[in-house]
Amino acid sequence: MKESVLQITAPVAAAVISVDVQPGEQLREDQPLVTLESMKMQTAVSAPCDCVVKKVLVAAGDTIQIGQLVCQVVAVESGADAAETLTAEQAVIGDPLYELQKQLSYSSDEERVDAVARRHEKGYRSARENLTDLCDDDSFVEYGQLAVAAQRDRRSAEALKTETAADGVITGLATINSAEFGERATQVAVIVNDYSVLAGTQGYFHHKKIDRMLEQAGKANLPVVMYTEGGGGRPGDTDVKTQIAGLDVASFASWASLSGRVPLIAVNNGYCFAGNAALFGCADIRIATKTSWIGMAGPAMIEGGGLGTFAPTDIGPIEIQANNGVVDLVADNELHATQLAQRCLAYFQGDKQSWSCAEQTELRQMMPHDRRFVYDIRNIIQQLVDNDSFLELSQSYGSGIVTGFIRIEGKSIGLIANDCRVLGGAVDAEAADKTARFITLCDNFSIPLLSLCDTPGFMVGPASEEQAAVRRMANLFIAGAKISVPLVTIFLRKGYGLGAMAMAGGSFHRPVFSAAWPSGEFGGMGLEGAVRLGFKKELAAETDKASRDALFNHLVEEMYQRGKATEAAAHLEIDAVIDPATTRAVIVRALSAGG
Repeated sequence: MKESVLQITAPVAAAVISVDVQPGEQLREDQPLVTLESMKMQTAVSAPCDCVVKKVLVAAGDTIQIGQLVCQVVAVESGADAAETLTAEQAVIGDPLYELQKQLSYSSDEERVDAVARRHEKGYRSARENLTDLCDDDSFVEYGQLAVAAQRDRRSAEALKTETAADGVITGLATINSAEFGERATQVAVIVNDYSVLAGTQGYFHHKKIDRMLEQAGKANLPVVMYTEGGGGRPGDTDVKTQIAGLDVASFASWASLSGRVPLIAVNNGYCFAGNAALFGCADIRIATKTSWIGMAGPAMIEGGGLGTFAPTDIGPIEIQANNGVVDLVADNELHATQLAQRCLAYFQGDKQSWSCAEQTELRQMMPHDRRFVYDIRNIIQQLVDNDSFLELSQSYGSGIVTGFIRIEGKSIGLIANDCRVLGGAVDAEAADKTARFITLCDNFSIPLLSLCDTPGFMVGPASEEQAAVRRMANLFIAGAKISVPLVTIFLRKGYGLGAMAMAGGSFHRPVFSAAWPSGEFGGMGLEGAVRLGFKKELAAETDKASRDALFNHLVEEMYQRGKATEAAAHLEIDAVIDPATTRAVIVRALSAGG
């Protein structure tokens, strides 16, 4: 068969920069033959089909004219042996996409096998494993993946890529929970500090990446989820010549400035010290695993300050940080922590269309007949709200008040409720602080509030005053006075004194609806205390103990009858007394009416 010879000509007048083939060489379609340069722009002349080079008619350095013959090739059938002889390497030589993919791979878990293995040996996950689990499939758009540490004058280019991948932090935008709430409502900014890179320390480009992501979150009003594991500031970024102390960074102010504007959720596992801990502490909701140690300084800084030598595990263990309110939710591990972050976000993302709840008539039997008996408020909460919708925050801190998120008929609601098993339901300084912060959080993000009140009032006494009771309890009144979202207060039993007023936003008429169960009782202070104080002379006049006890009980019963829920409603101090079984319906209607 006669050869099919193809004449390859120059498409422009140009200089020949390179000849990329030799006679007899087998080529694939679009493989470069020669490279030309005209007006400072280069043009590759490529094979028009699978072929074999017959003649090369130009050389590097030649100047040629448009239409001039540069090469002759002989066409071959597609898929012939000539094409099969090309190697994978030849197919990608000089391909920018291949070079890009190679550079991006340095920060992947597949290329960082040893670093990932060390995480797994500790029972931890890699940063990218947490990222993948957190975000919806294929939704993450990464920013700054090619960054490396600012240490070019002390590490080779290869070492920077392999040892300082992404400069120790993964940043980008994604959706979380989009299957439930749609893509528009679930856009989130994500920041994952990577402890496997320089112990997650904060370097020059590390900060720039965080700053860029926080700027994007602020512009678009996006929630932010940040994984905070890391050792704080990094002193080894020697390429930075324009800083002395490295304190001219915007990250901390930028992160804190978003508080109250967008939901900030921090997740920690492992060591979280110094700058990383400062970021963790600024979050609206703080989640940490049982294997977390969180402190405003790590061992080196403490020792450097002459304050002693400590192991990292001596500093801020989870038991301490959960009990003092630093950590809102304690997770079993990183998987659980990630699930909690997703669940927390959901309360800010919208209402659920489908829901179910327990049998509401059971609520009629859940309050003890004897007003002196305690009960588990969480049982009442679980019975009242949508199934599996209650998420309690800060359970170990300020435990006299339960705070958390619930749903009723799919609607996201913030809950505060007294726990009569702790201090008889009295509101102490810690509980007041915790509750004020939670009320503010809900108000900032337009989440309506439900208060389940059963309190004898504020905790009193010298020990309470040592906890700055006056200042901290006042915070609860301030938070209540500032709320713009609807508040519904249901008095389950006791509604006494300033503590009950604080649980109702500062006044019994502050809520859009205030109602009591039939078990409700009201007074300026606890009945027993009111009798002892108001009838001190009468009680003292009874010298016989049995007679004095009988008088005391009689006076308490009289005050109880005067302060019953029906009497309070008759005097318009509350709006209604309701059947416990109708509580859900009352809440839904009141919140709807209240906007």
